[in-house]
Amino acid sequence: MWLIVWIVVGAALVAAEIFTTTFVLLMFSLGAFAAAGAAALGAGVPVQAAVFAAVSAASFLAVRPTLTRYMRRDVRDTQMGVEALEGATALVIEAVDNDSGQIKIDGEMWRARPYDATQTFAIGERVRVIEIKGATAMVWKD
Repeated sequence: MWLIVWIVVGAALVAAEIFTTTFVLLMFSLGAFAAAGAAALGAGVPVQAAVFAAVSAASFLAVRPTLTRYMRRDVRDTQMGVEALEGATALVIEAVDNDSGQIKIDGEMWRARPYDATQTFAIGERVRVIEIKGATAMVWKD
């Protein structure tokens, strides 16, 4: 009988979680399903209650923070396009000075100029992309 009670409670908590999206009821439902497992194995009601409490508490500590962080992340924080290249490390393929130069960023060839006009970079040096201006990467000594 307790097996069915725990399954119904767990399912009801999952259904209620759909409307709250706080992940609180979901953690309790995990505890209820674990208690249903204990009931299926023939454990007594006190053991089932202990399993419910232990699994609910453990899921609050281990699972809920990760789920909350994932759901609350802001898509705008993810850089895309040329913004994602800023701060990347690149390899100088053709000497970089104020007039010419090429670098390789993650396998892609980019025209490059030094961020500081007094600098030059030789072939094989590692540089950091400071900024992208049009189709040119402004680089600095890494």
